[in-house]
Formats: sequence, structure tokens, C-alpha cells
Amino acid sequence: MSFDNLGLDDRLLSAVRSMGYTAPTPIQEQAIPLVLAGRDVVGCAQTGTGKTAAFVLPTLQRIQSRPGAPRALVVTPTRELALQIDEVARTVSRTTRHRTAVVYGGVGYEPQRQAMKRGVDMLVATPGRLLDLAGQGHVDLSRVEVLVLDEADRMLDQGFWPDVRRILALLPSKRQNLLFSATMTDEVLKVIGETLTDPAHVDVSPPSRPIEAIEQALYPVSGEQKNDLLVKMINHHGCERVLVFTRTKHRADRVARTLDRAGIRSAAIHGNRSQAQRVKALDEFKRGRCRVLVATDIVARGIDVEGISHVINFDLPNVPEDYVHRIGRTARAGKSGWAFTMMAPEEHDNLRDIEKTIGAIIERGDDITGFDYSGDRLVPDPARTHAGPRKNPAPQGARRQGRRGGSGRYNRSGAQR
Repeated sequence: MSFDNLGLDDRLLSAVRSMGYTAPTPIQEQAIPLVLAGRDVVGCAQTGTGKTAAFVLPTLQRIQSRPGAPRALVVTPTRELALQIDEVARTVSRTTRHRTAVVYGGVGYEPQRQAMKRGVDMLVATPGRLLDLAGQGHVDLSRVEVLVLDEADRMLDQGFWPDVRRILALLPSKRQNLLFSATMTDEVLKVIGETLTDPAHVDVSPPSRPIEAIEQALYPVSGEQKNDLLVKMINHHGCERVLVFTRTKHRADRVARTLDRAGIRSAAIHGNRSQAQRVKALDEFKRGRCRVLVATDIVARGIDVEGISHVINFDLPNVPEDYVHRIGRTARAGKSGWAFTMMAPEEHDNLRDIEKTIGAIIERGDDITGFDYSGDRLVPDPARTHAGPRKNPAPQGARRQGRRGGSGRYNRSGAQR
């Protein structure tokens, strides 16, 4: 399949070539013709599969370029994701002559007010700042022809849905609705269903399953040894561009400081950082000026950086689906990648939930040579089968430990019960 066969006009095909795309991804191949046909679309695909271009390209073809009140509105939960979408929209609009803009919180209002005053064809926004500007009379949503809700499940999880409902009330009732996300739960579809008209469903991958190109390994360790193991792990495996996930903002800062002291240049990115700090950290990571970016889940879906070799879960997430979103930052665009997970004893229930969700056992990695595992750790039984069939083979140097047999319970020494 070629982009030439999807119904895109010459302007959009020129934009595709400028972005270096050679062939459409499955979500693009299936969604673009539906969007061009004016259908409401519910699109579900794993991260890194080109969802943003799947809605930006056909949407810009459908709306005329006549800056004023926006004709297309993209609503997304985080500032980072809004900036990523705007970057794609601006790239495409160089050939289509559309005017795009992005509004989000954490920065001053005036530049965004001025952008609205100059006129915009496609507006990308986070819910809170959009409502603020609309309430001040700086954004007119009465002419929106296409609405995109990106990461709708995340907006529901994070409590944005009342804001989304307020936004919907400001839009024309006759419009095209597009929902795109890495996962699409029944709860989300129930909430948003009333706004959709005969939607076409595009699901190009099973929900909540990591892509096969990601090789996963589990590293049981005591909680107090995680910092030391992280440093050893990054150096031992020769990790080049690493994304580390922590459960809390304060821990993200502490981990970044630990890595810096060990001579591994790193930066932290989370909700307590100013927008300028977050943009700077992400930019340095993209440019290779820092080797490690330490992040919390709140910003995970907005991090779209090419060439991430490793994702390391310093803490296991409380929500099993977040594991999939985290590790999906590597192995993008057809490349392979590694996902390492450190598990303290108190996190074993989180591991079981994750393995049940992804339908696979996360195989234990080899103990790292030269590291003194002196703390109390809890090692999973390698023969456990509660998660279903194994989908992801252990990478070289991360083979399973222990013997088959036993009850599938955990043992603090790593022996079978």
C-alpha cells in the first residue's frame, strides 16, 4: 500500500514525502480514507504507530484554509502531547498553507491570545487552557467542523472529562468526531458514545499488549538498592538513550540527581516542572545532550523521541495498562527495543496485574555481574503460568533463572516453594 492510494491530494502527499514517510502504517492505511469520507472514527493503535498523522493529514485536507475561528480542534490531555501534535500539524501545513496553533497551561496567556487573534485553521489544545481562553472570549469554537479527542482514555482517567463535556457544549452539533488512543475501554466508549454518529472502528492491534519488537526483562531487587542497580544497569548494558519511569515526581528528581552524581547526564520531567523546564529537558534528550530522561506517567504519552534504546521501569505502575504505554516509547517505527523492570518486594502484586493484562510472563533477567544484591528481594517463580502464554522471549543476557516446578508463589530467596 502507498500513500498515493489513500485519497490524499498532492499537497498532503508532498507533506508526507517531506516527513520521510514511505508507506502508511496500518492505522494510517485504515483510518485516513474513513476520515476523508467524513465518517466519525474510533481509532485504537499502539503507541509509535503513526496515530497523529492518521488524523492530522486527512483533517487538514477536509478543512479549507481560511484563518479565523478554528475549523479543526484537537484536544489532548498533556502539554507534551499537544506540542508533539502541533509539530506534525505545522510540518504538514507548510505545504497546505493552513495556519495551526497550540494552547496549553503553564505558560503566559498573551502569546496564545495573539495567535487566536491572527486566526487559526487547526487548534491543538489541552482542556483547561482552552476553556480559559474560550471563557475570556479569545477562542470561538462555533465553526469547528472536525473534533479530535486524542488519548480519550487518559482524559477520563485523569478527571478531564467534565472539561471535555464543557468543550463539547461549545461546538456545533453537526461535526465530524475522531477518537484516537492507544487503548479504548468500554467506559470511554460509553461516555463518548452519545457524541458519535455511526462511527467506524479501527483497531489495528490488541489492546493492552506490548509490541513483539520490545524485549522485556525483570530485575527483582530490594527497594533500597534500586538507585545503585539503575546506575549499574545503564552502564552494564551500554544503554544509549534511556527513558526511566518513576511513580512520583519527587522520586523522579531524586533518581535524576543520583544518575548525575554517577556521571550519567540526565534530566527529570514531570508535572511540577515549569513548561520551560519540561521543554528544555525534552529538547536536550532529543538532541542527545542528556543520556537519560526520568519521567512520570503523567507525561509519558507526550514523549515521542526517536531512537530510545531502553525503557527502564524504576517503579512498577499502579495501572497495568500504563506499563504498555511506558515501554511503547521504545521499538518505534519498526525498530527493536529493550524494556527493563525493577521490582521491589512490595510491588509483586503490580507485576501479577501487569502480566495478566499483557497475557505474558516477563522473564527474569540475569543478575548483573559485580552487583551485590545484599538487600531483601522477592524473586518470582519462573514456572508461574497465571499470566497465560509467554509472548515475549527473554533477550540475550536476560534469560530465565531457576528451575521449573513449584506452586507459582514468590520466595524472597528466589527458591521454589
